[in-house]
Amino acid sequence: MAKTQRLDIVTPEKVVFSEEIEFIVAPGAAGELGVLPEHAPLVTALKVGVMRVQQGGKFFKVAVSGGFMEVKNSRVVVLADTAERADQIDVERAKAAKQRAEQRLSGKGAEIDVARAEIALTKALNRIKAVE
Repeated sequence: MAKTQRLDIVTPEKVVFSEEIEFIVAPGAAGELGVLPEHAPLVTALKVGVMRVQQGGKFFKVAVSGGFMEVKNSRVVVLADTAERADQIDVERAKAAKQRAEQRLSGKGAEIDVARAEIALTKALNRIKAVE
């Protein structure tokens, strides 16, 4: 039987996931970071990206929009700004958000908050990527 570690993914709104897993790859601030059971303790910032989680020998994806990850005593805690499992993402809604952000950026008038529109576009693309 494969060794496991506890994974808790929490957002300000809810607990997204809380179960035993074998492996996780997360979008750390300095690049992708893989964590197996008994990994050395660490804390890292997370950037917008897709986490890949292995559970029961199969992988699933979780789209995250920044936050932090702590690894300690074969337990991984992800405190994310937002997090959605790929199987729960509304693809049409994500595509519509992408289109709205692209329209805002193409307008680039004085009333447009460009940084906010770029963040919205990045998050929408990330959600779409998680489903692929």
